[in-house]
Amino acid sequence: MRVPLSWLGEFVELQSSEPDAVLAALVKVGLEEEDVHAFEVSGPLVVGQVLEATPEPQTNGKTINWCSVRVAPEGQQAADGGESVRGIVCGAHNFVVGDKVVVTLPGSVLPGDFRIAARKTYGHVSDGMMASARELGLGEDHDGIIVLADLGLDPEVGTPAIPLLGLDDRAVEINVTPDRGYAFSIRGVAREYAHATGAAFVDPVDRVGTPVLASGFSAEIDDRQPIRGAAGVRSFVTRVVDGVDASAPTPPWMLERLTLVGIRSISVIVDITNYVMLETGQPIHGYDLDRLAGGLVVRRAQAGEKLTTLDDKERTLDPEDLVIADHAHAIGLAGVMGGAATEVSETTKRVLVEAAAFEPVSIARTARRHKLPSEASKRYERGVDPAIASAAAQRVVDLLVELAGGTASEIGSAYLPELPKTTVQLPVDAAAALTGIDVTRDEVVSILRQIGAQVVDNGDVLEVTAPTWRPDITEQVDLIEEVARIAGYERIPVRLPVAPPGHGYTAAQQARRRLARHLAGAGYTEVFSYPFVSAAQNALFESAEVASVALANPLDAKEGLLRRLVLPVLLEVARRNISRGLTDLAIVEQELVFRPEAGQQAGSPQLPIGTARPDAATLQALYESLPPQPRHIAAVIAGNSIAHQPGTKALPVDWQEASAFVAQVGLAFGVTLSLRQAALVGLHPGRGGEVVASTAEGEVVVGFAGELHPDHVAAMKLHGRIAVAEIDIDALQRIAPAQVHAAPVRTQTAATQDLSLVVPLDTPAAQVRAAVTEGAGDLLEHVQLVDDYRGDGVGEGEKSLTFALRFRAADRTLTAAEATEAKDAAVALAAERFGAQLRA
Repeated sequence: MRVPLSWLGEFVELQSSEPDAVLAALVKVGLEEEDVHAFEVSGPLVVGQVLEATPEPQTNGKTINWCSVRVAPEGQQAADGGESVRGIVCGAHNFVVGDKVVVTLPGSVLPGDFRIAARKTYGHVSDGMMASARELGLGEDHDGIIVLADLGLDPEVGTPAIPLLGLDDRAVEINVTPDRGYAFSIRGVAREYAHATGAAFVDPVDRVGTPVLASGFSAEIDDRQPIRGAAGVRSFVTRVVDGVDASAPTPPWMLERLTLVGIRSISVIVDITNYVMLETGQPIHGYDLDRLAGGLVVRRAQAGEKLTTLDDKERTLDPEDLVIADHAHAIGLAGVMGGAATEVSETTKRVLVEAAAFEPVSIARTARRHKLPSEASKRYERGVDPAIASAAAQRVVDLLVELAGGTASEIGSAYLPELPKTTVQLPVDAAAALTGIDVTRDEVVSILRQIGAQVVDNGDVLEVTAPTWRPDITEQVDLIEEVARIAGYERIPVRLPVAPPGHGYTAAQQARRRLARHLAGAGYTEVFSYPFVSAAQNALFESAEVASVALANPLDAKEGLLRRLVLPVLLEVARRNISRGLTDLAIVEQELVFRPEAGQQAGSPQLPIGTARPDAATLQALYESLPPQPRHIAAVIAGNSIAHQPGTKALPVDWQEASAFVAQVGLAFGVTLSLRQAALVGLHPGRGGEVVASTAEGEVVVGFAGELHPDHVAAMKLHGRIAVAEIDIDALQRIAPAQVHAAPVRTQTAATQDLSLVVPLDTPAAQVRAAVTEGAGDLLEHVQLVDDYRGDGVGEGEKSLTFALRFRAADRTLTAAEATEAKDAAVALAAERFGAQLRA
C-alpha cells in the first residue's frame, strides 16, 4: 500500500514530513517498510501564458505551433535566469492564445531522465517545452498539453508548477499482512500512525457527516443464506447522481495522489470511486444507470452463465460466484470486477454508485477461480468494514457533485442488517502474563479503546467488543497482541533462558543424528519439504480410505492434508530436481508423519493464558486430540547408480538400490533389516516388499521398499526405474539395542563355499537366506545371494538360489570339514522350513 504524505496529513498530524520518519513510526506498530516513491520531476517548471501561436505546416504532413510564451511577470527574469518571454515549438493543438500552461524551462528533468534544453527543431530554437500530463508522470494523457483552466486553476504567470500540481508530494510504501486489511486505506494507516505517535486522528468517515439513506431504487439481495458457512452480502448501498459531466477533468490534487499510489487515471467518475476506495478502504463501483435493465439483484451465478468483464474478457461463471445482476443478466463479479455492459463512459449522464461489504472467502475464491486479482478483491479478501458503506457512498456522491457537476438524487437503496459483534473476555492481567510487559489496567483499557474497541470494565475481566474494521480480532491472544503492539514491542523484557542441566542429546536424538551422518557418508543427500499433500498423494502407497488430518486453513486448497508418509512429498522433490537436469540423485528425508486413527477428531482445547499450567483434564483432552506422529525416513533413488565412463557402461537404478538403503539404515541402528517380497500399493508388483526387522521375538514389519509402480512413474513424468523406501524410525528405535557395537575384525583365514538350493518358486529368497544364516551358526561370517536361476535342470514351479558363504572362526583356522558341517546344518534347516534341496 502506497500512502501519499499529503493525503495522510489530512487525517493525522505528521510529526515529520520526511518519509523515513513516517515509516519508522509505522514500523513501531508492526507495519513493514517497503519503499519511498516520488515524482521524477525537478528543475524550473513554471506557469506560462501563451502570447502568440502560429501554425506551421511541415513537409511530413504534421503541423506544429510556433509559440511565444510568457514564463515570468513582465520585467522579471524567468526561473532559469533567462528572458521572461520564450519561443517554444509545440505539436499539440488543444490550446489557444491566452491559455495558461505548464512550461518546463531548460534545466528541467522529467521522468525517464528526460532533460530539457534549448534545441533547434522545425527551423526554430525551442527554448523549453509545454508539458502534457504523461510527460510529467501524471497519467497517460498525451493527446494535448496541460491547460490549467481545464483543471480549474488560474495561477499567476511564473508560479512554480511543481507544488501547484502536487509534484513535490511523496508516498511511503508499506507491506500489508493478510490480517491487517484495514491498512489498505489512508484511513487505516492514519489510525496506525496515531497509535505510534500519539497524534490526533480524524476519521475520514466522520468527515462525511450523516450519510443520506436514499430509497426508491430496486436492489434485491438474493444471497442471505449461508454459502460455505457465511452469507455473501453483509451490507449493500446504492445512490444515484444525475447530470454528471463524464468529460470533466480530474483535478490535479486527486490526479497526483492516484498516480503516487499507482492507480491509473481513467475518467473523473472512475477516479473518484478509486479515490474513495483508497481513502476509506471501501471498494466502490459506478454503473451507467441508463445502461441498466431495471434494478439490481445480488445472487449466485447460474451454471454456465457468461459475463464480459471490464478487461473485455468473456468469462464462464461458476455457481459459487457471487454476481451483481440487473433484471436481464449478470453485470459484474461482486467484489472483483464490473462488467463491460454497464461501464461508465464519456457519454454517461446518470451514475449509480454501489458500496457493499461481501463475505471475504467467497470473493477470494471467485478472484482465484477466474485468475482476476483486483484492488477491490484485495480488500474484500482481507475484510472490509461493513459499517461504512453508506458513508463511502455519500463521499462519492459529494465528489461527483463537486467535481463532475452532478446532482445528488433521492433515489437509491440501503441494505444494512444489524452487524454481528465479536466480544472477547479479557482478564486484566492476561497481557502482562503472556508478554511480560508491565502494563496497568488503565493502560490496557486505553489501548483497546484507541484501536476502536468498546470496553466494559467488569473488575478482573474486561468485556471487549472488537471494532467493525478488525475482523481479525476474535480471541484473547488477538487483544493481547494489540496491547503489546501499541504499548511498544521494545517494552517486552529480554530474559536469557537458563539452560536446564542435562546429559546432552537423548538416545533418540543421537540415533537420528547418527543415521543422518551415516547416510550422508554413503552418498545420500538429505532434503527438507513441506508436510502438506493432496488426497491423491496420501493414497499413493495406501488405501484412499485411510484417515488423514485436514488443515483448517491450507496454504493451497489442493494440498489441504497433512502427510501420512514422507515418500509422496519426497517424490515431488525428486520430480522437481529431475526436471531441472539433476537426473542421477539419491535423496532422503526423515520427518514426522501424521497417522490419525479411524474416527479420531483433532481438537484445540482452550489453554490458559501466560505461565499457568493447564489442568489434567485439559492436557488429557489435548493429548487425545493429537494424531500419532511417528518419525519416518524415506529415500528416492533415480537415474544411474553407476555413471557411464570409459570402459564402463552406465548401470541404471533398480530395486537393489532400495535394498541397499534399507541395509544402511539397519546398520546405523544395529538392527538386521531385510526385504520380504510382497504386493504393496504403489510399488512394482514383482520388485517390492516389506522391510522386516529380525528380533528375538520374531520378525517386525517396519516399512516398505522397492521400485515405484510404472503407472506412478509415468504420471509423475519421471523416467526409468525409481527406487523408493520408507522406514518407521520410531519402530526401529524401540527394537534397536541401547548401543551399537562394531563387529570385531577376525584375522583368521576364511573358508568359502557356494550353496545352491532348489526351492518352490513362490518362496522369498530373503527367508531362505535367513534360514541359511540361522542354520550355519556363528561360524558363518557372510552370506550373499549371487544367483536366482529358473530354467533347464530345475523343475517346473521351482527355482535355484545360489548363495556365496564365507566362514571364519575367531580363534583358529577352520578346516574344510568344519565349514562343510556348518553348510550342511544350513541346508538341513532350509529343507525343514521350505523343502529345499541341494541342486545337483
